[in-house]
Amino acid sequence: MAPPPPLPSSSLSDPHPPAVSSNSSRDSKLKSPHRRPTKNRVWKFKMFKSLLSSAKSLAIGDSGNKATKPEDLFPVVSKEVDGDDCDHECATCTITYPRSFKIDEEDELYGQIKGWATHVLVATGKTDWVRDVADEKGSVMQAIAGAKAPANGKLMLSASNMPTPHHTSSYSEPTTLLLLPAFILIENVTPATVPLLLEKIISQAPTNSTPLTPFSIPRSLEAPLPEASPAYIKELTTRPCPHQALILLCSQKTRDARCGQSAPLLRKELQRHLQPLGLYRDLDDERPGGVGIYFISHVGGHKYSANMLVYRRPDAFGLDHVERAKEGGRELRPKKPEELKRKQREVKEGEEGKQDEKKEEEKEEKEEKEEEEEEEDGEVGAAQCIWLARVKPEDCEGIVKFTVLQGKVIKPQSQLRGGFDRQRGVLSW
Repeated sequence: MAPPPPLPSSSLSDPHPPAVSSNSSRDSKLKSPHRRPTKNRVWKFKMFKSLLSSAKSLAIGDSGNKATKPEDLFPVVSKEVDGDDCDHECATCTITYPRSFKIDEEDELYGQIKGWATHVLVATGKTDWVRDVADEKGSVMQAIAGAKAPANGKLMLSASNMPTPHHTSSYSEPTTLLLLPAFILIENVTPATVPLLLEKIISQAPTNSTPLTPFSIPRSLEAPLPEASPAYIKELTTRPCPHQALILLCSQKTRDARCGQSAPLLRKELQRHLQPLGLYRDLDDERPGGVGIYFISHVGGHKYSANMLVYRRPDAFGLDHVERAKEGGRELRPKKPEELKRKQREVKEGEEGKQDEKKEEEKEEKEEKEEEEEEEDGEVGAAQCIWLARVKPEDCEGIVKFTVLQGKVIKPQSQLRGGFDRQRGVLSW
C-alpha cells in the first residue's frame, strides 16, 4: 500500500488550522505588513489597552498616582534637614546575623512588588506555618483563600504571631484579625463567618489608594449561621487598633531560613530603641499609642531578607514636620495619643472662636459645621506603608528615629521596595 500523502506544512505547525471565512481575501489584505492600520483600528487598540489597564488597576485597588522614583514616594533624609548623623548606622548595636546569612545585594528593589488594596493579619499565636498559609487546615487563612474575593481590590493575606483570644494555636477557636490600612481589629472570626467578613467589613473598608478621610465600619455584625451554632461565634465585633504604628517582619522559616533567623534579632534591636521612648508594645500590651511589632508569613522577596513593612497613622507621633537639624541636637520625644488629640482640639477650637464672632450665622450652617467636626474625629487608618528590605540590626536605630517616628526613608536606593502614601495619593505600583 502506498504511504499517505504528506500533510501541508501549515497543518504540521497548527493541527487545528482556523476555518477560512468567506472574506479571507479581504482579511489577508488587512493583515498585510505593508498595509497601514486604519485610524479606527488604532483607536480600538488604544481603547482595549486602556480598558485592560483600568481592569488591572481595579483588581489591585490602584487609583492613585504611581511614584516612579523612590524619592517621589516618601521623603528621604538629608543632612540639611535631619542632621549630620541621619544616614549613620548604629554604633552601639551588638546584634549581628549569622556568618552564613547571605542575601542578594545587587538587584534593583524599588517598584518590583505587586500592588494590593487591603492587608489582613490573622492571629495564630505562631511564628512559622506550612509553606502556603492558605493550606493551614481548618484555619481562617484557608477559608479566606477559598472564598469570594473582596469587592474593593486585591487582599494581601498574612498569618501572624498575634495572640489568639484564648492564647491557643488551635484553629478550632475563634480568632482576631487586623485589617490594614484601616487599623481595625476584627474579633471572633471563624472560617464560617469569613464570607460575612469579606462582604460586609473588608469590602467596605478603605484601601491603599482611598483618600485619607474618616470611614465607618459596623461595630458588630450577626453572622447568618445555623441556629444550632454556639451563640459566642455568631457575632463579629470591630474596634480600632490601639497602636500608632506597626512594624511587620517576615518570620516564616519554612519558606526561607533567613526569615526565621532575622525576625527575632530585629525585634530585639527595635525593642532596644523603642523602649526608652515609651513606644515598645509587646504582644499583649494594648495601651494606647506605641508601636506593635508582629511576625508575619511570607510576603515575597526572601532573597532580600529581612523584609520589613512599617504602617503608620498620619503624623503618628507629631514629628513628621520637625526638622531635626534646627533642634540643636535636642532629643525629640514622640507625642502621646492624648497630646495629639489635644493639639487637634486646640486647632478646632481656634477655628470655632473665629466663627463665634459671626453671630449672624444661620442655624443650618452651624449644624453642617458640627457634622463636619464629627467626621474629623473619625478613624482614617494608616497614612503610609513603607516596605523595606535588606534590613540589618544596625539599621534599626535609624529606622526607629526617621522611618517610624517621621515617615522618612534613609536608604531609598538599596532598601525601599515600595508602598503607599494615602495623604499624598501616591503608590509604588
